[in-house]
Amino acid sequence: MATDTQANGPNRIISMVLVAPSLLMIALLFLYPLGFSVVSAFAESGSWGLANFYKAYQFYSRDILFTIVIVLISTALVGLFAIAIGGYLTLGENPRAVAILRWLYRWPLFIPFIVSAQLMRTFLAKNGMMNNVLIELGLLDQLQSVSFLDWRGIVVTFVWKQTPFVALLVAGAMAALDRTTIEAARNLGASRLRILIEIIIPQIATTLMVGLILTYVVIMSVLSVPLMINAQSPTMLTVDMAFRINSYGDYGVANALGIISYLITGIVAWFYLRQGLDNGGSPK
Repeated sequence: MATDTQANGPNRIISMVLVAPSLLMIALLFLYPLGFSVVSAFAESGSWGLANFYKAYQFYSRDILFTIVIVLISTALVGLFAIAIGGYLTLGENPRAVAILRWLYRWPLFIPFIVSAQLMRTFLAKNGMMNNVLIELGLLDQLQSVSFLDWRGIVVTFVWKQTPFVALLVAGAMAALDRTTIEAARNLGASRLRILIEIIIPQIATTLMVGLILTYVVIMSVLSVPLMINAQSPTMLTVDMAFRINSYGDYGVANALGIISYLITGIVAWFYLRQGLDNGGSPK
């Protein structure tokens, strides 16, 4: 026993030395900024209170609602398209179409958000590529062309950028399923849509939820997309935070908006944890 204790001592020290740089980086780059943000959000003119939160609500209540709506719509559409892509990769009967889709759908995954926003500015503008193609095909009159550089452009960009990430998770989970029940349902005459909804989705629901929660959090934190696409009010909270800091140096209100963003994100995490606890003690 004494020998084991003496041997564990140096091993424990070596483990702590190896872990120390990571802990230091977390403390400097995450814990300290988080603590500073919380303190700054509740501090106002040398006292403590909710003045910054009141000002944030007074000035940006529409933007808070706008952010929630944009994030929810984008996340729902990402989930819908991810299920459609994964379902076709799993149940598709045309090998060539499946191969093309498998090769094509992943490309937006490797494009940064700022590049995606610039691409959509060119694609969705009034004289952008989308309207020009529709005009050349005779499907749209030039006088009827409109710009989609508003909330619709934000949603399109988020969905286009995040769908491959969730689809990759969903398609992997679907590919790992036992094909016995799927083939049995096919033999009984069930359509592909019914198999997808009633058999496949319930089995990959946990993976889908994880992907959607990560998508929700990512969308909440993106600045470049709403800043470059939607140059009007209302806008998303990330733009408001950048505006308060760059224009007024008002870190109090900016951090209050950040705390509000934490709370909006925390609600989703709470539902996820609650469902995991209800389903067996811990989220999977």
